[in-house]
Parts: sequence; structure tokens; C-alpha cells
Amino acid sequence: MKLNRRTFVGTGMAAAASLSAPSVHAAGHGKPRVVVIGGGAGGATAARYIAKDSDGAIDVTLVEPTRTYYTCFFSNLYLAGFRTLESIAHSYGTLAADYGINVVHDWAVGVDRDAQTVTLAGGDTLHYDRLVLSPGIDFVDGAVPGWDVTAQNAMPHAYKAGSQSELLKRQIESMPEGGLFAMIAPPNPYRCPPGPYERVSMVGHMLKDMNPTAKILILDPKPAFSKQGLFEEGWAKHYPGMIERIGPDFGGADVSVDPEAMTITVDGEVTNVDVCNVIPAMKAGRIVEIAGVNDGNWAPIEPSSMRSTIDANIYVLGDSTSAGDMPKSGFSANSQAKVAAMTIRGELTDSRVFPAKFSNTCWSLIGTDDGVKVGASYEATEEKIAKVDGFISQTGEDEELRRRTYEESIGWYEGIASDMFG
Repeated sequence: MKLNRRTFVGTGMAAAASLSAPSVHAAGHGKPRVVVIGGGAGGATAARYIAKDSDGAIDVTLVEPTRTYYTCFFSNLYLAGFRTLESIAHSYGTLAADYGINVVHDWAVGVDRDAQTVTLAGGDTLHYDRLVLSPGIDFVDGAVPGWDVTAQNAMPHAYKAGSQSELLKRQIESMPEGGLFAMIAPPNPYRCPPGPYERVSMVGHMLKDMNPTAKILILDPKPAFSKQGLFEEGWAKHYPGMIERIGPDFGGADVSVDPEAMTITVDGEVTNVDVCNVIPAMKAGRIVEIAGVNDGNWAPIEPSSMRSTIDANIYVLGDSTSAGDMPKSGFSANSQAKVAAMTIRGELTDSRVFPAKFSNTCWSLIGTDDGVKVGASYEATEEKIAKVDGFISQTGEDEELRRRTYEESIGWYEGIASDMFG
């Protein structure tokens, strides 16, 4: 397929078109067609809600290369043995069997916005009236000097769950007695703001039992991070003397790595490490760039609908978006997907569309039964998705409250997994 310039670069005409609902091009080919790219918290939810609530009036195709999806949320708990890998693994069988969604396991490699088609790696072409992009994140090339994705076996990122999670766990289990685990934390913005620090907590939990003289070093380019007071309180309680964090004032923003030598260089000083978890700077998944609906590293959206500001027929969800005050999280993607699904159904079937409402909660486990959370509700303004109110766990909370918070997170996981995959 020949891809023209609009495939890669959004035009002013397309941006102007986003100010009003586009026309439906289903005439002549039966039901209107929605293609969803990405089968995670955003994409799976959007596909399910469009198919379910349109009662078969819309033809929905979900494109996802993997047959088994591992949630990034709760993957840190797998590292520490609080979850099995199977418990965070999900298939697409119910979406296909119960909701009539055409699930295609392939890579989307091209988007022609003029023709309104998606090209797959296997050679097929999918036509759409609306396109939903929810591919998650990719990594910024050169973000950590010395590291790229070809080094992910030596220095795993484990920020896309599954085999990378298994690899990181095996490396930690194989550390020598008194060894050093290093994490290079990402700059803002990135997927799941508390995620790297929950991971440090779970690595601490592992090492406390199997390798108590081991050390954890965090190299962090940020002056502060999500739930910092809660994590630091928990680290002092559960893992005293084990964890050291170096922020930007002391070299945390001047870090390079040598995966072959298994060394890190911090502000010019070379250190040998036994395990190095590199979490680079992030950007929208590649298909967003291919479609030409990104603005720098992320995709701008209309806050009331999740519609791309560059192309009126495309919606972008979750980690790939510039979503105002909303963090990049699985819960955020799930919430945004419902708003987009409602808008798309309204356009294609003339059903009622209600004002957009969004919510998010991020749970983190610091130690056994020591759960904390942060969250907020949001509404759409003309400028952005804006925070309305919020909450966060407090330092000094009693053990029973922390245990209940952890149990709440388990119930939430089961609920969102069902909401995504049926």
C-alpha cells in the first residue's frame, strides 16, 4: 500500500476537522466499522464497550499481536511472589465469543488516514470509520546512554509485562550474596508514576528473605516522585539500610550503562552491578507516530471525547496520550476508553452521549499487607482533563488500614480485568 504524507504528518485541515463530529462513511458497506489497535486496559475496554453497548450495530475489530496479555499493573507483585504470572495473564477468547469482536493477532504497521485503512504486518488491510489507538508506550531512543532495546536481555526494563518480568525475577534470584541491584528510573512523564518505586519495594521484599546483605541503588533524574513519603517510610520500616536513592543533585540525571561489562557510570564514577533494571524515558506507542497523530512524544486529544486533535476519525487512549492532569495508568486508560466508546457509539448509532467523567486510582504494595493508594476524579474542560478532587494514603497509618487497602487493590484488579476482557 502506498502511504501518502498524511500517514505521517497531521495537517491543519485535519486539526480543524476535529472541531466537529465527522460524517460516517458506512454507506455501501453495511455496518459502521471500528478498528481498535492495542489490547490492553484502553483498547480491550473500548472494543468491549463499543461492541456490547451497540448491540451488534457496529463491526468491531481488535488488533493485538499477543495472544496472551500480561497486565503491567500487579506485575511487580509477581516479582515478589504475591502473584503468579498466570494470575496477571489474560486471553481474548471471551471478547471474541461473547461480544462478537473480530480479534486479529497481528502487528499494525501502517495507517492511511485519507483512505481510512490500517495495514497489518501479515499483509491484510482493514477499513475503518473510526480508529482507536491504544498501543501503550515505547521507549525514547538514546534516553539512557549505552542502552537500547537490544540490551533488554542483559539489562531488562520489565515495563512491558510478561517475558521481561520473568527475566528480571530470575536475575534477582541469581544475584550473588551481598550483590547490588540498580534501577535507573525514568523522567516524567511515564507509565504508572509509582511503578518504579513499588518495584523497588518488591525487590526489597525478595532480597530481605533470600539475600539480606544485598543492596538496592536507585538512580533517579527526578527531584521527587509519586508517593515518596509513603515509600520512604515503608523502606525504612521493612528494608532498613538496604535502599539508597541518588537524585539529580548528586548524579541521578547523569547516568550511562555498559550492558556487556554490567557497569553503570554515575556522574563519571563507574560501578559494577549484578542486576540493572533500566526504565528509559517513554513515548507513545509506535503506531501513534505512524498514524501521524502525535505532537512530540505524545498524542494530543480533545478532553471531552479522547478524539485526536489532528484527525477527527481517530481516538487515542491511555499511556500514549497527553491527558492533562490524568496520570498514565491502567485505570486511567480503562476510564478514558469508556468515554471514547460512548462518543463513538453516539456518532455511529445516534445513541445518547453523556458528559465525560474520568477517574483513576493507583495502588502500590510496599511490604506484606502494607498497601497504599493515590487517586482522583477528573472532568473535561476546554483546555484539558482537569483534576476535580483526589486522595492519598497518609504516612503513619495503622497496619489494619494498610491491610484493607491491599485487599481493596486485589478486588479492584479482579474488577478491571473483568471489565477489560469480559
